[in-house]
Amino acid sequence: MDLAQLKRIAIKGEGQILEFKKKANYPEKIVKEVVAFANSKGGRLLLGVDDDGTVSGTRNIEGEAFVVEKAIKELIKPRIDFQIELLKINDKRGVAVFNIPEGNEKPYRASENIDQEIGTAYIRCGDESVKTSKEMRQILKRRNDTRDERFNYGEKEKKLMQILEEDKFTNVSTFAEKANIPKFVASKTLVKLVLANLLTIEPSAQGDKYFVKETT
Repeated sequence: MDLAQLKRIAIKGEGQILEFKKKANYPEKIVKEVVAFANSKGGRLLLGVDDDGTVSGTRNIEGEAFVVEKAIKELIKPRIDFQIELLKINDKRGVAVFNIPEGNEKPYRASENIDQEIGTAYIRCGDESVKTSKEMRQILKRRNDTRDERFNYGEKEKKLMQILEEDKFTNVSTFAEKANIPKFVASKTLVKLVLANLLTIEPSAQGDKYFVKETT
């Protein structure tokens, strides 16, 4: 990638596969963006780019990139593959491009320090990296299993489809209340139907929503 290509990418702004960071002041916060990309469809972290997409660069880009690289290796589990490109703007300033692929050992978690054994999983939602729900973590983990997800279509599944026909989407609490079932049963049912490719899940900071999967 050259500087002209980088500017064309940055001008589009942050989004599902793009995140800007000016400096590596808080690497423990930056790694959550990396985790979110790995748990989603991959993405690019641009270090040395302003929030508005201006490619202004940062001083000592090699040192800044090293700080982020070290944090990725130490604070993320399982370890992820990634690539770094360094681009010089002038003799003093540069930009680092961290290319993060979609991972195959989801869910990935980010810790706040090296002493924290179990970190937090994040997923990319538009231009945000949000904490995953327990349902989303189960889906990420079990999607790695190549076996077909099987389930029995019973009364609670029938009620769920009625709810979705009326309301277009639902969540764990609403489904549990309307179907008069415990929340853990509602949670388990929704996860199974997502894995069976009958529902889609839309995660967000406000909570997951479940929709009937559209057929093409």
